[in-house]
Amino acid sequence: MKTLSTSNCARFAAKPLTHSGTPAPVWLTALNDQPVAPLDLTECPGLVVVAPHPDDETLGLGATIAQLVAADVDVQVVSVSDGGAAHPGATPLDQKRMEATRQHELRRATSILGVSPPVSLGLPDGQLADYEDKLTDLLVEILDRADVRPWCAATWRGDGHPDHEAVGRAAATACARTDTVLLEYPIWMWHWAIPHDPAVPWDRARSSPMPDWAVVRKRRAAQCFRSQFESSAGSPPVLPTYVLPRLMAVGEVTFR
Repeated sequence: MKTLSTSNCARFAAKPLTHSGTPAPVWLTALNDQPVAPLDLTECPGLVVVAPHPDDETLGLGATIAQLVAADVDVQVVSVSDGGAAHPGATPLDQKRMEATRQHELRRATSILGVSPPVSLGLPDGQLADYEDKLTDLLVEILDRADVRPWCAATWRGDGHPDHEAVGRAAATACARTDTVLLEYPIWMWHWAIPHDPAVPWDRARSSPMPDWAVVRKRRAAQCFRSQFESSAGSPPVLPTYVLPRLMAVGEVTFR
């Protein structure tokens, strides 16, 4: 198992979402100049995708999930948090409504990707670091349950969001305990990092293929998360308009 990534939460906090972050054209130029090595999906016997929040599985690996499903590879999505803390300062009732909304959006999105209904662990959104040991044990149980040892994909341990990093650490520990191949997918790295950033393990980076049909399916699945991408009651979207186009542009990169 690779060594633990250093946390980048301070860097993400210093570049909030009100700042557009590193633009997609800057990333595309760098990725064109120094392409990332390909990830061979034909080696994957099955995949457990661990997402901190409902939408991370789609934003990070939606096209990869669609391709594996089309190749008759078993994919299971594990959604860790309840997703209720998307709006800071929301009342308990509003949080419950948001939880129900996001779970509905998640079921629609994973259906579009061709995956069976996700496993929702329901841990508190925004507090996942407090449940890291519990999450590790739950992931060990899930990985041990499979007849054939699957790979496990989780958010990168250095992604910058506290929940993303906590899930990444828990998945890394669970994979070490079960001798499981770990893939780490970044989401917020594309916002706060820059090309050739020394905080990013580029030597471990692998790029999944992105055929047109899989990109279309990923985009359709992402559009299910209306609670995150559309304004509500005069409030701006939880995820600014530039987030999805940038993720679609850079493709799907994992650290192996």
